[in-house]
Amino acid sequence: MGLDMMVERNTSDQEEREEEEEEKAAKNRYTKGVKHLLEIGISSVPKDYILPPQDRPRVTDKDLEHGSNFCLPVVDMARLRSLSAADRIQALEAVDKACKEYGFFQVVNHGMNEEGMRRMMAAGRRFFEQGFEERKKWMTSDIRGKVRYGTSFNQINDTVFCWRDFLKLNCQPLQEMLPLCPSSPKDLRDEVVSYVEEIQVLFLEIMAVVLEALGVRKEEALMEEFEEGSHMLIVNYFPPCPNPDLTLGMPPHSDYGFLTLLLQDDVAGLQVYHRDRWFTINPLFNSIVVNIGDHLEIFSNGRYKSVLHRVLVNSTKPRMSIASLHSLPFSSTVRPAAALIDDAGRGRLYKDTDFAAFLNYISSHDANRKSFLETRKLTPNGQRG
Repeated sequence: MGLDMMVERNTSDQEEREEEEEEKAAKNRYTKGVKHLLEIGISSVPKDYILPPQDRPRVTDKDLEHGSNFCLPVVDMARLRSLSAADRIQALEAVDKACKEYGFFQVVNHGMNEEGMRRMMAAGRRFFEQGFEERKKWMTSDIRGKVRYGTSFNQINDTVFCWRDFLKLNCQPLQEMLPLCPSSPKDLRDEVVSYVEEIQVLFLEIMAVVLEALGVRKEEALMEEFEEGSHMLIVNYFPPCPNPDLTLGMPPHSDYGFLTLLLQDDVAGLQVYHRDRWFTINPLFNSIVVNIGDHLEIFSNGRYKSVLHRVLVNSTKPRMSIASLHSLPFSSTVRPAAALIDDAGRGRLYKDTDFAAFLNYISSHDANRKSFLETRKLTPNGQRG
């Protein structure tokens, strides 16, 4: 081999090693979160965050500012608590219609403390406003961890990163999570306890209403399971993005549990897929957004369906939301309710599932859209599709 060829090969090998090192360094920066990227001074979205053209949001900051004429159904909890039979029947019909046609609704007069909601949002915001050295204390890629600070959607398997950082708190049982919860800012733990206790009460009330609307008898044993059920609190932070037309805060996905209860600030960003279109949901003051999860779709045997939703980002304002995901205990099996299976008509449409199957799936798959739920579906005669 000539000297020139040897030099050329060595140069090529060195360039490859340098490229590998640069890719590794870039991945390391990305896994530290988008807030960190802004802190180190990036001025454009890195290539690993840029979606393929067909997946990019076709929306501008002006669209976000003005929103759309689309409105989610509004459920008034005061009417559901009313002693008037007519009011309650109408409210139950509204819940049933919202679950069947939208998979989403907004709850007002929910009874949660308005000031407490504001304090929880403020404490969460201060967590993300801390320096990276403080935030990284809670950073882990362990999806089974009680407390986890992370970034993107599923950072282990994401082929394209999302413009989102998060703090996940596994709140059942609350007393086991609390000592692991970030102690800075100093009021975060107290606000988490207050918020979790209140949102759990609201979930149980809404879940009982949903069961009634489904026509499933509210069995005491089932409600006890929900009382002891899984509860994941996710504080989402979406920093301003220099190129919001190239990326998303969260990709199209459905939630895995029975119900998700979402508190959001006054910055628009949540979009729901309805009748083959994406609609921006304008935040409704002092409301809680409720959406159907995959477990409820399975339990209802497809009468109520989880719905794709995603999050847009913008170039000027950070956005925050606090998602409260509820389901049965981690050890429980989720299956279609016997009362909703009709051998002569609507047969069983979903196989049994549990959290272990979900966690195993997302540890090795891209879990956006409704990919996990697709693995749970059966053909009409009850065979796995």
